[in-house]
Amino acid sequence: MPEITEAELKKQIEKADFSNLYFLHGEEKYLVSLYAKKLTSKAAGTVFADFNFQRFDDSASIDEIASAAEALPFMAERKCVVVSDLNVEGLRTQEAAKLDELLKSVPDTTVLVFYLPSAEIDYKTDKKWKKFIDTVNKTGVTVHLKRRSAPDLEKALCSAAAKRGCELSRQNAGRIVGYCGNDLQTLFNELEKLCAFTGEGGITAQMIDGLVVKNLETRVYDLSKAIITGEYNKAYGVLDLLFYQNEEPVSILAVLSSAYIDMYRVRISIQSGFSAMEAAKHFDYARKEFRLTNAERDAKKLTTFMLRQSLQVLLAADTALKSARGDRRIIMEKLIAQLLSIAEKEKTA
Repeated sequence: MPEITEAELKKQIEKADFSNLYFLHGEEKYLVSLYAKKLTSKAAGTVFADFNFQRFDDSASIDEIASAAEALPFMAERKCVVVSDLNVEGLRTQEAAKLDELLKSVPDTTVLVFYLPSAEIDYKTDKKWKKFIDTVNKTGVTVHLKRRSAPDLEKALCSAAAKRGCELSRQNAGRIVGYCGNDLQTLFNELEKLCAFTGEGGITAQMIDGLVVKNLETRVYDLSKAIITGEYNKAYGVLDLLFYQNEEPVSILAVLSSAYIDMYRVRISIQSGFSAMEAAKHFDYARKEFRLTNAERDAKKLTTFMLRQSLQVLLAADTALKSARGDRRIIMEKLIAQLLSIAEKEKTA
């Protein structure tokens, strides 16, 4: 069978029209875990669940999984075997061969589910995973659960708020997404907090600003905006907050560098006669095109020369951080001072 969509998986679960083999994977781990739970709960049923439902993690051997999958159900139509975070890349040749044989011969009385609630796949380079997915697609079903678009996330938040007796506008839902990013689990956690605070009624922008915790990318974006606009106090205030929240300097620098790289790519694209979105054709901006839109707006305040200077000091800071043994905060404070100085020179030039 070919890969199926999330909607098709929903229909299979609702109708109890199961394949004998599933593989649920993708970037949106919340959905991977959610559908694995729904699928296995429906497939296992309630009859002698201790016998007809078996769960394994990444420590299980292929022999253990195969033995469970090949056993007959006890006084039930089927049994369900679920395996989380199987390390396909780490399997030895003999184990890989056993797994391949199992995938091609799952009994009709078994629903075997593999899913990745935390493990990641590099779809471009992981050859063993590619072979695994291709094999499952020949005899079973795979579902790739990707990150949802911003409009879909906003719609999901509004719906979830309504179910909890609260009102959330699309605009304010977008505000939450802007602060937290596109991870569904994080978004729903923040929504739970807002609904608990509100009780019932409308969730306001002021509540969101006061209660929602911004993710690292959003906070560092605030830092880059403060630098570009020459807001010294705000820039160092954001940096102080990041350190207070125990964010790693290397992580802060990585996100800050990405913001400047985005601006530089946009500037070069526009100078070459293309649109700001040209960079998306050459680099990985899938479902992150908003970064280029933000970069186009911010890059208008800067010259190409300033961007190149800034990238040079960012590179120097990266080298210094990775070789530092003492207090790395000093390196970050010096970097902010250098970036602010470059931005200020451009204003007065």
